[in-house]
Amino acid sequence: MYEWAKVAHLVSVISWMVGFLYLPRLMVYHNESEPGSETSETFKVMERRLLKAIMTPAMVASWGFGLWLMVLIGAWSFGWFVSKLFLVVILTAFHGFAAKWVAEFAADRRTRQTRFYRIVNEVPAAIMVLIVILVIVKPF
Repeated sequence: MYEWAKVAHLVSVISWMVGFLYLPRLMVYHNESEPGSETSETFKVMERRLLKAIMTPAMVASWGFGLWLMVLIGAWSFGWFVSKLFLVVILTAFHGFAAKWVAEFAADRRTRQTRFYRIVNEVPAAIMVLIVILVIVKPF
């Protein structure tokens, strides 16, 4: 069962990360469009669908399969796992912020500069690199 749990976890994580890498980029372009324009309305649909149909189910699946793996290997006893779990909690919080930003765009509330979305676009990628290092190298 371990191999199948690992496959399911990896597919879920990849799906979640794809959304993380794409959603803030959509927000960059959305922020540059005219509120109420056809382009802006298209971005609203794209952002909502990405968040609700891909990212949120992938996040839930990542957590579910990850917890299953945790039980299968007794991961609580490993320092690398505790660090990884902490970073996943940060990604989950970031997911919540992203949902808030999608809701703000949906209501045509644009309170942030485009530069903000360019910067936050890099946060999930940096966290992903750290998680991969922890899982593969297991430094502690």
